[in-house]
Amino acid sequence: MSKVVPVLPEELPVANGGESAPGPSALPRSQCPYCGVGCGLELKPPQAGGETWTARGDRHHPSSLGQVCVKGATVGDTLAHNRLTSPQYRSSIDQPFAPISWEQAFSLIVGSIRSALETRGANAIAIYGSGQFLIEDYYIANKLLKGALGSNNFDANSRLCMSSAVVGYSRSLGSDGPPCCYDDLDAAELVVLVGTNTAECHPVLFQRLLKRKRKQPQSLRIVVIDPRCTATSDAADLHLQIAPGTDLALLHGIGQQLVANGAINLPYVERCTNGYPALAELWAAWTPDRVAQFCGLEQADIERLAALWAESAAVLTLWSMGVNQSREGSATVSGIVNLHLVTGQIGRPGAGPFSLTGQPNAMGGREAGGLAKLLPGYRQVGVAEHRAEVERHWQFPAGSISPQEGLSTWQQIEAMERGELALWWVAATNPLVSLPSLDRVKAAASRCPLVVLNEAYAGTETAAVAHLLLPAAQWSEKAGVMTNSERRVSYCPAFRQPPGEARADWQIFAELGRRLGFEQQFSYESAAEVYAEFAALTAGRLCNHSGLSHQLLLQDGPQQWPFPLGTAPGAGLARLYTDGRFPTADGRAQLHADAPLGLAEPPDASYPLVLTTGRYLGHWHTMTRTALVPRLMKQHPRALLEVNPQDAERYGLSDGALALVRSRRGALTATVQVSERIRAGTVFLPMHWGAAQADPCEANRLMHELGCPLSGQPELKAAAVCLAPGPESESESESAQLSATASTASHH
Repeated sequence: MSKVVPVLPEELPVANGGESAPGPSALPRSQCPYCGVGCGLELKPPQAGGETWTARGDRHHPSSLGQVCVKGATVGDTLAHNRLTSPQYRSSIDQPFAPISWEQAFSLIVGSIRSALETRGANAIAIYGSGQFLIEDYYIANKLLKGALGSNNFDANSRLCMSSAVVGYSRSLGSDGPPCCYDDLDAAELVVLVGTNTAECHPVLFQRLLKRKRKQPQSLRIVVIDPRCTATSDAADLHLQIAPGTDLALLHGIGQQLVANGAINLPYVERCTNGYPALAELWAAWTPDRVAQFCGLEQADIERLAALWAESAAVLTLWSMGVNQSREGSATVSGIVNLHLVTGQIGRPGAGPFSLTGQPNAMGGREAGGLAKLLPGYRQVGVAEHRAEVERHWQFPAGSISPQEGLSTWQQIEAMERGELALWWVAATNPLVSLPSLDRVKAAASRCPLVVLNEAYAGTETAAVAHLLLPAAQWSEKAGVMTNSERRVSYCPAFRQPPGEARADWQIFAELGRRLGFEQQFSYESAAEVYAEFAALTAGRLCNHSGLSHQLLLQDGPQQWPFPLGTAPGAGLARLYTDGRFPTADGRAQLHADAPLGLAEPPDASYPLVLTTGRYLGHWHTMTRTALVPRLMKQHPRALLEVNPQDAERYGLSDGALALVRSRRGALTATVQVSERIRAGTVFLPMHWGAAQADPCEANRLMHELGCPLSGQPELKAAAVCLAPGPESESESESAQLSATASTASHH
């Protein structure tokens, strides 16, 4: 048996202070382009004759104070290598790509769009974007599709990441937007980490917790709720090794105990919330013994967690994909918010429900309208007043924006299966690794007449289904803004030249808008001008950027929204809802009594195990960047299948051998890591390794597309699988995998 404890962030000196101005420096400063922590970086130019920029933590960035993880420290190694430098086209995906000019590329896209509008209508066009976009990219893509073309079919990989948090916050508090800040990590008495391996996925935040725990061990208690033992749970005072898909039942059980122990803040509940009687009635049925049986936990641990919550003056709950990527993701987010509301643990230091975003600008994308239901400024396409406000700001005629909700990510796949999309435009993301049911995605994309891919890197998995590749300038090569998980807005400068003919995504979309006849609406001279237009549109909204500009952010450093016009630098709100008033019709938050549903695909006799997926510290998403860094590849050279010793013995598996993993959608082989750190009945694979990697392990081929009915977020954390010993050689492995996939397909 083996135990792997990941390497934690690079230890760098930490500066004191908070919202101070950046201070004098000749080095460019930026926000790290990896996870949603949004750490500040200082970038040092290449040495004479070299091409590699080096990165170090920016001590003046208030979100990270000089800390940086191993990915951020090596991001300079990823900027110049394996880049796509010119437009490439092929008429069929069974042909090789050939270089074409930008003029030819735009002519192809314009022709396709005009043909689609004439023959099929605007709904035949869809864009799938990314939290790798800057706000300027998000904003112009949405303005083009939703305003100029009249299609709301813009979705982004936030659908896979944060859409359940969006819905959960909105239905409970009246709006999207985390109410907390990173300083709450220093003030909380109890931190509950549910569905997040923070040590690997948000390592700089975890280091902040650890440092406090080491210096003042009695001031902080950490509880982790996760089916796996991880570097996160290693630091916990209490680890609840819960069965996958049962988090909501556990939250109800905690609520039942809070009521039983008289720990409800009734004055706050009566003054600030609606729905408590129905919630209390639901909670009454979730007794500790019932919850223990349902969740596979010890009753004493459930009671201890409830007692810790009740006795703590400041409770902070952090969560990420383990909550959001679930059939009941939105309900579970509301379940977390319920506990904070009924105990008054919100809107004050160290307390609140705090979602940790996965992508570096997933927060900014939501602010810019980057999902199929949204418009900029946390507006909704289904609200006539919201559409009219945006149409006026965009200078489009009334009625230009469709009242019809656009296609979410998986609905775009289904539309291609039915032959309903004429153009699928993917930008700054790699869905042929990150989406579930990958074989189905590949087959659907192959039916679309024109698949366009804006991409910085050559040879990604999604390029295999594309007809037109557009070379994209990435972070470091284009100026713009990102918002991190604590609502902090950072300016990211262009400090190096794009390679070859690469262009910023917003410039590509704006040029297309002009060529389609919307010269006035897309006549931008700079990214600063784009951001100014966006910021003005957020005035009066919760996510108010109207007092911000590129110049202010460059001069005074990162700022938190809401930041209305006239706000002094450093005076943005660190916490929301400090007065107990919420952006709802009556100013009250809503408590939700949602019955637990369990897994969308529970295990059965044929597929008796639950496969859960996650990330490694050294890799990012689909490895388009991190696979280029030898140091990171050495740290995590291959995907490992974590199997509990009981399951390994039951299915004849040994440590280091290959296993055949099969679900209802396909099969793959993976190297086994026998470990007591995964609970029996559950196995784990990382999601990073796609078909383009030297040692592929396409975990998402096995995952299903079923998900939360409210958010549309797929349940990427749980699928029913079976295990068997794998082949002994690579050639046998490929043969077995093909055979297993064919067998699976024949049964469905």
